[in-house]
Amino acid sequence: MRQSSLSRFFLRSAAALLALGCLSSAGAQTPQVRRFPTTQLNIGIYLIKAEVAQTEAEREQGLMFREKMADNEGMVFLFGQPAGVCMWMKNTLIPLSVAFMDEKGVIINIEEMKEQTLDSHCAKRPAVYALEMNKGWFKQKNIKPGARIEGLPR
Repeated sequence: MRQSSLSRFFLRSAAALLALGCLSSAGAQTPQVRRFPTTQLNIGIYLIKAEVAQTEAEREQGLMFREKMADNEGMVFLFGQPAGVCMWMKNTLIPLSVAFMDEKGVIINIEEMKEQTLDSHCAKRPAVYALEMNKGWFKQKNIKPGARIEGLPR
């Protein structure tokens, strides 16, 4: 009888450790949401708190795995010099709008992007910046190509 109680104890302990190990493994697979330094941008009367993605690794991460974003928050991507720029929504959980801008911060074009897709959304001519905001933000504020975004990092 003693041996059987001991066996049950070890079996329960082993099962508990196995379950704990599975939970830790599942947690380890959950991607970390990395936050970047912020800057304040403005478009006319609208102020934006924008995270800044300037390295290749930061631009690749972008807004992946975010579950929400406040109304006047976004992410600005710096590309250094004018280039053919395209964005996609791999692992991005929220729908976004993206404005592509030239070196002066003038909006070239704005694209609407559906979450978790690999569709490419590209600047219509070489861009230096891209600003991602919640989907429809630019339209709601009546901001169109030709508008200038101020406060962009250099």
